[in-house]
Amino acid sequence: MKAVQTDKAPAAIGPYSQAIVAGNLVYTSGQIPLSPDDGTVVGEDIRTQTEAVIKNLQAVLEAAGSSLQQVIKTTCYLSDLSDFAAFNEVYARYFPNKPARSCVEVSRLPREVLVEIEAIAEIAG
Repeated sequence: MKAVQTDKAPAAIGPYSQAIVAGNLVYTSGQIPLSPDDGTVVGEDIRTQTEAVIKNLQAVLEAAGSSLQQVIKTTCYLSDLSDFAAFNEVYARYFPNKPARSCVEVSRLPREVLVEIEAIAEIAG
């Protein structure tokens, strides 16, 4: 196993890695809409936050030698499921390959953000 770390995504806010590579798979930690530059929350609405989350996820995947196109499965956490349609609009632009997905409402996310996404992806090679 190998830990992944990139400064193109926010640093972990706890005792964990941004991702772990095991064999030809990368398992990302959940990404939230934090700026990689200063750790502040990006945006106040679900669309803006989802966009920021996916860009962070993309940076971690690329640091691991993978990409959004190689994602096999995502797990998505929304603080309010009434944001589901708007979330899907942004998500669909980045995942046209339609990986397997779970999407659930949770009572609270770190830093009071609206969305968190984690992924499992293949590493080409």
